[in-house]
Amino acid sequence: MHHQELFSNHISTLIERTTKALQASSFDALVIDAGIHFTYFCDDQHPTHMSTPHFRHWVPINTQSHMMEFRIGHKPKLLYYYPDDFWHEQIPLGSPYWANAFEVQQFGSQDALIRALSPVKSTAYIGPRAELATTLGMAANPAKLVSHLDWNRSFKTPYEIACISEANRRAATGHRVARKLFEGGASELEIHYGYLAAMNCLEKELPYGAIIALNEKAAILHYEYKRMERDGRVLLIDAGAPFESFCSDITRTWVQQKYSSSLFSQILADIDAMQKKLCGMCGPKVNYVDLHHATHLGVAEILLKHKVIKGISAEAAITEGLTGKFFPHGLGHQLGIQVHDVAGQQVDHLGTPGTPPAQYPRLRSTRMLDVGMVLTIEPGIYFIPVLLQPAKSGKLGSYIDWKLIDELIPFGGIRIEDDVLVTESGHRNLTREHLPE
Repeated sequence: MHHQELFSNHISTLIERTTKALQASSFDALVIDAGIHFTYFCDDQHPTHMSTPHFRHWVPINTQSHMMEFRIGHKPKLLYYYPDDFWHEQIPLGSPYWANAFEVQQFGSQDALIRALSPVKSTAYIGPRAELATTLGMAANPAKLVSHLDWNRSFKTPYEIACISEANRRAATGHRVARKLFEGGASELEIHYGYLAAMNCLEKELPYGAIIALNEKAAILHYEYKRMERDGRVLLIDAGAPFESFCSDITRTWVQQKYSSSLFSQILADIDAMQKKLCGMCGPKVNYVDLHHATHLGVAEILLKHKVIKGISAEAAITEGLTGKFFPHGLGHQLGIQVHDVAGQQVDHLGTPGTPPAQYPRLRSTRMLDVGMVLTIEPGIYFIPVLLQPAKSGKLGSYIDWKLIDELIPFGGIRIEDDVLVTESGHRNLTREHLPE
């Protein structure tokens, strides 16, 4: 199906879903604000603009100060901001494939754009300018409606799936270049630049800050820096790509050939096999919490197999908190417009909160999987001194082979991550289609 047709069907679905959500919340209309630039405290510099996610769900642009207005029974209206501005490049709307879905009006000033809004008596507003919304008589960010729309975003339309797939294809191109540069001895910074160049992408356009970690830095879960040291033994790269306001989120861990027979490489191979197995377990009516528990069980079995831990059963290693020393984060999260997409812990469209089990407090998703969801599956094993050292003098320390830990710490850690779509028959791995290795 052509992209334009996919988008047309996507908008039809949004109109249907949003109409029901508005009616359930006693609203007749919705205004979504793309948001505006803001500056840092005591500064005139501003962060890179990121349009309101609910706006991008309708309109695939990521620039500021636009509004989208939808009234039940009417065609959606895009109020497009295009000022005369010689300080910054302003992007003309042109004739993109998606424009026909809207009644488009263009404005050179914010005052004119705001005056053109036509809120009816019961209009909801979603966006950062709550004070403006109240002044105009709109209900700002009503919780019941926002929760309902968040819930709807869990179930991707064919257009959204196509966009996430394309974002995976683009990121796969960058990942292959990054691996080649790593194998040639490049630094973290050089690998990062190569990743961006392979996708013809600016750093600020990435859906999240790329993690490019060599050696022990792979054990820092949200490693932010890019060092110039070269010839790393291990590369952990966690990097995605954008496409039409949607994103991918992919992680791979690679080891230099001369370390291919090392204990770390053997553990890496087992993690990769376990990750594929976990992806294969995804399907309708599968509890994500159960998948997370299966991950901890797999981590325990791998650590026992390689004698990194000993003298304890796999289940006891979980209940005693031993696996959490090696796998301290959740299995993954929902993915879509946002990297950590919404409604991961909602129980229903009303916004009833779910609670991660006490044993796994870091879970971003506690949902029962259903058709149309896209989630990440990202197990790992890390050798993190700040987590392991406190265990050395306690009960857990007796189960750990500290000589092997000393051998493994310089390698940092392992994470493998794919983006997985839940289908009626099971799952579709949107990442391995483009990056099978």
